[in-house]
Amino acid sequence: MNTILVQSEDFDAGAECEALGSGRRDIGAVVAFTGVVRGDQGLSALTLEQYPGMTEREIARHVREAELRWPIAGVTVIHRVGRLLPGDRIVFVGVACEHRTAAFEAAEFLTDYLKTRAPLWKQEHRGEMAVWVEAKDTDEKSALRWR
Repeated sequence: MNTILVQSEDFDAGAECEALGSGRRDIGAVVAFTGVVRGDQGLSALTLEQYPGMTEREIARHVREAELRWPIAGVTVIHRVGRLLPGDRIVFVGVACEHRTAAFEAAEFLTDYLKTRAPLWKQEHRGEMAVWVEAKDTDEKSALRWR
């Protein structure tokens, strides 16, 4: 079972991991990534925007691609939108598989996609200044390995 949510509300990463593996005897690994807003270099807030419906469809499309590459038993992707402060959770990617290697790879694939291609727009706030940002070169390089 897959869950894809784009929401302003916070999430409980532990509960999401538990839900992925609960009651399943065919799962040998649940790998989870939780991204947190950094407060480095004077960042005071981060605002994320999306097109409702389109964002979820595009994330679902990439989850389906991951399912073609790895034997996935379940995926949860939660991405927050709205104004977030340093220390706030921003994203959760959880993947359940029979074996750990597939779970790790699929989670990395989905995380790299979210960082570089997901239809989400980020605006960094540093004091009175706000700037829209694009994916970093390091994120783009990480994503290249999946093409």
